[in-house]
Amino acid sequence: MHRPWRSATFALLIPMIAGVGASAIGEAAQPPAPVPAPVDTLYEMEVMGVQPDPASGAPLVFLRGKQDKRQLSMFIGPFEAQGIILPLQGMRLPRPYTHDLMLETIHRLKAKVARVVITEMRDNTYFANLILDAQGQEVILDSRPSDAIALALRENAPILAAERVFVRPPRESRPEGGWR
Repeated sequence: MHRPWRSATFALLIPMIAGVGASAIGEAAQPPAPVPAPVDTLYEMEVMGVQPDPASGAPLVFLRGKQDKRQLSMFIGPFEAQGIILPLQGMRLPRPYTHDLMLETIHRLKAKVARVVITEMRDNTYFANLILDAQGQEVILDSRPSDAIALALRENAPILAAERVFVRPPRESRPEGGWR
């Protein structure tokens, strides 16, 4: 489902989609829709890649809707970026990375990652839920989207985004340093 990256080094964070550049950073491309979707509508997303922000060098993860092709980009930390890049490249390290350790713990507790839902953006910060299936019981955990994405990629679990995360405040209200 995910194509391997061309480079295994964090320093060469190359996006996997053509056309994602500086103009797409911090922008959610939205096709015109005659009727807005309900706020609780969820869209399945695919991770397109990770690349550094041209202005700050901070890593950005790029997601795109599988059906409607709308895009989300969010700033993430360097360790989370590497945690996302490794499964995209199909790489396994000789020792477990933090996300590998967490997934092993989940599995040993007889659970699995069922899905990830990016639920909202508040104060320029995205929020997510990591939903586990623990022997038929749904367990919902608050999570940073980047950590949840890293786990979902390892488990091949769906990554969903709520309609409300695609809505951005007007440009003039953005903080000087950009979105977080």
